[in-house]
Amino acid sequence: MDFVSPVLDTVKCLWDCCDKRAVYIRELPENLKSLRNEKEELENVYKDVKKRVEDERKLQKEIKHVVTGWIDSVEAMEREVNDILTAGEGEIKKKCLGTCCPRNCRASYKIGKMVSKKIDAVSQLCRKADNFQEVAASLPTPPVSQVAAPLPTPLVIEVAAPLPTPPAIEAGAAPPPPPAPAVIELPLENTVGLDSLSDKVWRYLQDDKVTTIGLYGMGGVGKTTLLKRINNEFFKTNIEFDRVIWVVVSKSASVEKVQELVLRECGCLDNRWKGRSEDEKARDIYNILKTMKFILLLDDIWEPLNLLKIGFPLLNDQNKSKVIFTTRFLNVCEAMGAESIKVECLKFKEAFALFQTVVGEATLNSHPRIPKLAKIVVEECKGLPLALKIAAAAMRGKTTPQDWEKNIKLLQSYPSEVPGMENDLFRVLALSYDNLSKAKWPKTKSCFLYCSMFPEDWEISCKQLIELWIGEGFLHEFHKIHDARTEAEDIIDELTLACLLESNQSKTHVKMHDVIRDMAMWLAGENGKKKNKCVVKEPGGWIEGHEIAEWKETQRLSLWDNSIEDSIEPPNFQNLETLFASGESMRSLPTRFFARMPVIRVLDLSNSELTDLPAEISTLITLHYLNLSKTEIQNLPVELRNLTELRCLILDDMEKLETIPSQLVSSLSSLQLFSLYASLGCNGDWGFLLKELENLKHVSEISIPVRSVLHAQMSANSQHLRRSIRRLSLQDCTGMKTMEISSYLQILLVWRCFDLTDVKINLEKGRGQKFSDLSEVEIVRCPKLKHLTLVAYARNLLSLTIEYCESMQEVIVEDEEIGISEVEQCSDAFSVLTTLRLSYLSNLRSICGGALSFPSLRELTVKYCPRLRKLPFDSNTNCLRKIEGEQHWWDGLEWEVQAIKHKLNQHFVPK
Repeated sequence: MDFVSPVLDTVKCLWDCCDKRAVYIRELPENLKSLRNEKEELENVYKDVKKRVEDERKLQKEIKHVVTGWIDSVEAMEREVNDILTAGEGEIKKKCLGTCCPRNCRASYKIGKMVSKKIDAVSQLCRKADNFQEVAASLPTPPVSQVAAPLPTPLVIEVAAPLPTPPAIEAGAAPPPPPAPAVIELPLENTVGLDSLSDKVWRYLQDDKVTTIGLYGMGGVGKTTLLKRINNEFFKTNIEFDRVIWVVVSKSASVEKVQELVLRECGCLDNRWKGRSEDEKARDIYNILKTMKFILLLDDIWEPLNLLKIGFPLLNDQNKSKVIFTTRFLNVCEAMGAESIKVECLKFKEAFALFQTVVGEATLNSHPRIPKLAKIVVEECKGLPLALKIAAAAMRGKTTPQDWEKNIKLLQSYPSEVPGMENDLFRVLALSYDNLSKAKWPKTKSCFLYCSMFPEDWEISCKQLIELWIGEGFLHEFHKIHDARTEAEDIIDELTLACLLESNQSKTHVKMHDVIRDMAMWLAGENGKKKNKCVVKEPGGWIEGHEIAEWKETQRLSLWDNSIEDSIEPPNFQNLETLFASGESMRSLPTRFFARMPVIRVLDLSNSELTDLPAEISTLITLHYLNLSKTEIQNLPVELRNLTELRCLILDDMEKLETIPSQLVSSLSSLQLFSLYASLGCNGDWGFLLKELENLKHVSEISIPVRSVLHAQMSANSQHLRRSIRRLSLQDCTGMKTMEISSYLQILLVWRCFDLTDVKINLEKGRGQKFSDLSEVEIVRCPKLKHLTLVAYARNLLSLTIEYCESMQEVIVEDEEIGISEVEQCSDAFSVLTTLRLSYLSNLRSICGGALSFPSLRELTVKYCPRLRKLPFDSNTNCLRKIEGEQHWWDGLEWEVQAIKHKLNQHFVPK
């Protein structure tokens, strides 16, 4: 019977375990009720604290961080509790028919456990508010520092000089300020989604170091609304300013026009300043405001304003005045030395709330399907307040789903035909387009409109976009592609600063807001008059013959990820200059599809599943740009040699490409850019093309993979090739011990070069100390390579990857002779590096000798580098957001300053 006792113990243990879990399931309804009660109690406390915070903010007091943190925690907790309550109530409804048992015990247990824990969390958060005896601390009246970069003007000298004045004013005396109100309240509708921005502005107003604040963003995003709200807050709070001056500057305003608006705002009658010179008005404004503490609100600035020239006193500790302005351009904020605040589009919840207030509850509730259709409309507006208001106004009073569906289709296909869109939205947004520079870059507007050729929400590669612009002839004629890229990058910067494009953090891609894209397509179609001038078909469509027949006048045609009916007649595209036929759905082209395209300049067939090119492509003799990247094409037709006007030939990632006919490339006499990067056909070695490329005098940018020592040496020995190769992939170059790379190189990949021991830089005469082009280096499976010191001199290196280099003990060796006599040790090594990956370097002991700040590094990966015991970071390494590595490696690192480890520890992710 001895076996009974262990069995009973086991059964008891299992029962206890099951019973504990059953409690969560059994008590789920009661716990949900408790959680709901706790949530209501927390909401009441939250409202009380929030009211106290708002009262203190009106008195210009600084809210304590512990209070703002608590408020954020409550708001996050509320969202979590709502989700749990919904899930819990749903689980209760799922009980088995005729029983009280849940259908899914595991799911009920998990939710029950979450509810139980959340009750305690909510209760604890509620109790924390008991400690808030005070929610804010009083602030002294902030002294105002000088503007960071005041614009020089002779006004300071001229202020004291006597100027002729009309009889009504004594010589040398300022016009007496009239008894005008300090703040005039402005009409303002209910604002949505501006609370956090308003709070940020008020924090800057309380900051001693901030004198000028710039609110920037795209047209229609709500900058003026935010500025009006700030003005009215001054009206409500009785803040200690002598005067709040509101001036609408607008696009064509001159200094004199602004002066007249300011004088009127200050209450000066017209007869006091009419007929006076600009300098006299400046003196009047100065004498009125020099003893005042004022707030200047400038709406809609298009160019930097010289406030001193207008007559405003210098912002300093004596007058304690401040300036807030709105603009569409970030560079205006920078030129005026302002703290910049970007006004972004609304998130969906806020956008729907704004739409709801305009369209009205009666319309929204007129049919059960309309709220869902309303969400589609809101989604189309992508959070742009002006678009939301216009769309809502167009839908107001429409009470049938059929009316909504009709207008949604119109909004998606022809948005300019929705009432109010053309006059009240597109023409407003188009002011930014009209303001684009003409003198410096005549084709800037064409470059902007071109971005609308990409699909909605498309992340546009800047590299690809620039190459397309080159093919279109939008840029100045340059002998070198590199110079054209520089001009194009400046244009992208201008479009980004004007909020017409949005850039990602690394500035490798740009994106066009959907409403801006709709406006651009409207402009490209000559303000909607010629809808088929530029045609963009959204992805996933099927193109039939009758559609193509309607496009005979089309100038630019974009068929992203569409399929074309095979049996159509050859299209007659007499005006077609641009054709995008990209995407996986593009598997074949109709017979003689290219037969009648006499003026085409750009043809992009990339990312398609085309397996061959029709012979009639040879008739496209006006073609400047051809992109076949990531297609399934195996052989290039010899007829391509007829394209003697071709400037850009791009054949990247063509894994199935096997042959390029001899003398084809050398026949392309106008070729400037040739790219065959990461195309693995012909055993991955296209080095035989180097001889043909060397004889093309216009080629200035080459990307090519090489798999033999002979071809690697050819690329290094030819000055023309050395200066032209920008992306180089070296693989399986057995026997190559030393490698000398060009200082013109941008991307270097070296794989499986088993004998390589050293990599040096070839600095040509006349190039000086310049080694600034290299941005990406990847070295993999080079077991004899001892170091990579050359990267210390690559001042613009963004990404560095080193893997399976067993002999490497240091990445950068101090005082090592690496073949550079002109260059001294760089003090700014790795200053722009964003990504560093070190993997399977079994003998690596050091990255570099001393500590560096790595000011731009965001991601570090270290895998199986057991001897790397120190990281070369100092206290200024602030951008790191992710560190990957083994936990035992991280725990065993040695730190000279423990504070650095504590700061970085939060970003470590064990692998």
